[in-house]
Amino acid sequence: MLELKDVKKKYKSFDLDVSMEVPEGQIIGLVGANGAGKSTTFKSILHLIRPYEGSIRLFGTETMGRDLDRKERDRLGVVLSDSGFFFYLNAQDVLKIQQAMYPSFDRDRFERLCRDLDIPMDKQIKDFSTGMKAKLKVIAALSHDADLLILDEPTAGLDVIARDTVLDLLREYLDEKPEASILISSHISADLESICDSLYLIHKGSILLHEDTDVLLSDYAVLKLTEEQFADLDKNYVLRAKKENFGWKCLTQHKAFYLENYPDAVVQNGSIDDLILMMVKGEEIK
Repeated sequence: MLELKDVKKKYKSFDLDVSMEVPEGQIIGLVGANGAGKSTTFKSILHLIRPYEGSIRLFGTETMGRDLDRKERDRLGVVLSDSGFFFYLNAQDVLKIQQAMYPSFDRDRFERLCRDLDIPMDKQIKDFSTGMKAKLKVIAALSHDADLLILDEPTAGLDVIARDTVLDLLREYLDEKPEASILISSHISADLESICDSLYLIHKGSILLHEDTDVLLSDYAVLKLTEEQFADLDKNYVLRAKKENFGWKCLTQHKAFYLENYPDAVVQNGSIDDLILMMVKGEEIK
């Protein structure tokens, strides 16, 4: 569905150098701190910025170095964190624009989702709450039968109930259209843990790690160790270590090994937040 290989873009603060893949029928998460390169990666895929090197294959076709054509754009559903609809429009205006832009636009679906997510059709967007604006962007992305959804922080500004509703909509979308795919980023780790098939961790423009979500949640762990325990530890399966006041924290992808061989150590299940913190702030043990 989508493949990036050695996609490079230079900035003053960091250099983007990304390789990743979004297979057909899967939801792939891109995680990282603010400024890590998530939005830059999304904009590179959409050709809103121009990488100077690498390969971007979209729907099986190389798109690097050219604009996306009409058919390719029609097959994309997009939510960008730093963009939205003109403030003086209302949802009815957005409906008409979408209908004119996309041959496969589903008016009934758009109107139903607006009702389900409590989006008024006649109220100007400038009077929407942050959450209402976020929901309208998601509704628009889901209403023209896109084959690939590219969603940059789609749940930003939503309360827990609204976030759960949006995530359910994404699951339902793939249930109805199993050949479609989703690339999504979010600062809320629980959202991605519950929906993604696999995750890429990006930091300072580079991919640090790619892992299946099930493996991350079952096999990864954080060890909390005293100085003595850390000194005696077999560190062959330690990805990162970080000095703390109590001793050391270590990230491992082999939880079972340490549970079996170090019964006195504190071994906690890993999470996306642990992954980000330890991979970014921790040190490699040589």
